[in-house]
Amino acid sequence: MSRNRLDTQVIVVGAGPVGLMLAGELRLGGAEVVVLERRDAPTTESRASTLHARTMEILDSRGLLAAFGTPPSEPRGHFGGIPLDLTLPGPYPGQWKVPQFRTEEVLQERALSLGADIRRGHELRTVSTAVDGEHVEAEAVGPDGPLLLRGRYLVACDGEDSTVRGLTGAAFPGRDAGRELLRADVDGIEVPNRRFERLAGGLAIAARRDDGVTRVMVHEFGSTARARTGAPEFTEIADVWKRVTGEDISTGTPLWANSFGDANRQLVRYRDGNVLYAGDAAHRQMPIGGQALNLGLQDAFNLGWKLALHLRGAAPATLLDSYHRERHAVGRRVLANIEAQALLLLGGAEVEPLRAVWTELVKLEAVREHLAGMISGLDVRYAVDGPPHPLLGARLPYTVPHPAAQALRAGRGVLLDPRRPTDTVPRGGDGWADRVTAVAAPAEPGGGQHRAAGTGGPDAPEGPDAVLVRPDGHVAWAGPGGDGLPQALERWFGPSL
Repeated sequence: MSRNRLDTQVIVVGAGPVGLMLAGELRLGGAEVVVLERRDAPTTESRASTLHARTMEILDSRGLLAAFGTPPSEPRGHFGGIPLDLTLPGPYPGQWKVPQFRTEEVLQERALSLGADIRRGHELRTVSTAVDGEHVEAEAVGPDGPLLLRGRYLVACDGEDSTVRGLTGAAFPGRDAGRELLRADVDGIEVPNRRFERLAGGLAIAARRDDGVTRVMVHEFGSTARARTGAPEFTEIADVWKRVTGEDISTGTPLWANSFGDANRQLVRYRDGNVLYAGDAAHRQMPIGGQALNLGLQDAFNLGWKLALHLRGAAPATLLDSYHRERHAVGRRVLANIEAQALLLLGGAEVEPLRAVWTELVKLEAVREHLAGMISGLDVRYAVDGPPHPLLGARLPYTVPHPAAQALRAGRGVLLDPRRPTDTVPRGGDGWADRVTAVAAPAEPGGGQHRAAGTGGPDAPEGPDAVLVRPDGHVAWAGPGGDGLPQALERWFGPSL
């Protein structure tokens, strides 16, 4: 059988939210991208439905929020089933409810509008990285037969059972699931809404949507995760629900069912030469509180601009190593908090003393803020070299509207400096004007000033500090003067022209 051939710069495997987000970011940066997806059509299932505050900021920074309308929001979340107020400073506090199919619709429309090539009904069969040391070849089988693709890079965004990971043999240490939560969206049932209700026999959760469909989740204390090759039958879920709650939901109509366990694994390397991994392909965790989806979207947001900038020839390949360094550390921390939550959530009577202590702790404001920042992603701070400054490595303090918003929407870096004229990159930075936009505005609303101990001096300029912001909204350099700015520009945006 003859094979069709296709050359591109990036092969993205998987057209879920993570792959579609990455495809859009790559096209925004000018990179050619082909997305392979084994499904013939986008999902129509709600699946992951929680977007956290940092993800909402990310979507806003690319001008995407209007497409979502006004989704329901809830300031209250949880930590291991223990109620937790997620409210923190920012325009999108709490959690926002958007069914996964809608998230995929918005991200797909954006990727296509920017010129991404999305090939549905294409199942990946082989990956070869030993081509010439500079390219990756992949073979997929689609509606028109085999398709051979050749690209500079391949990014696996194909989920927790990643085909790419299996083909490459990437080291994926951790543990498999020991316990699981059964889940279904069911129409035509009448059960009380339950928010992490712990009954004698297990955990029961029920939430009725505006369209009359009820999402039920259930775990029977003492039960273990089954080895599954597909979704559980609704009869199994109804049987467990009845044993735990005493209620019969078997007469309802299941629209979707699945199970998720407390497996906890993470790749040793998110980058292996010309193959990279993002989302659940890089880390496998229980999707407690929607953290899995948000973690994956933020992986793609971190990687996209870096890979596109490198493929433009503006930055060396070493920039991609910062993707692994930054996101592996974030993933490790999220997996740890999810593992702790799984113990609190799925444990039986033996965890009640621990839950009692946690219930007291979350009432302390410092503890609440710490946990809310962790779950929402608002506390992510990357280890960035440069003069010490309170903003270094953190996300830009976020307000709506923000002077940097337009430049960030273009996928460019931004230099905020209230002492300089607009559209110039000051103090030796003019060689990066094709990648960095200068904005004559302070980083913080009202011209607020962050000054780290040991910075500045008697000759330092008066007024708010200048701030260099990466395309993903994180601060790459900040200070009262220009010391270190050219070095930061070169580190994150490549050599000057």
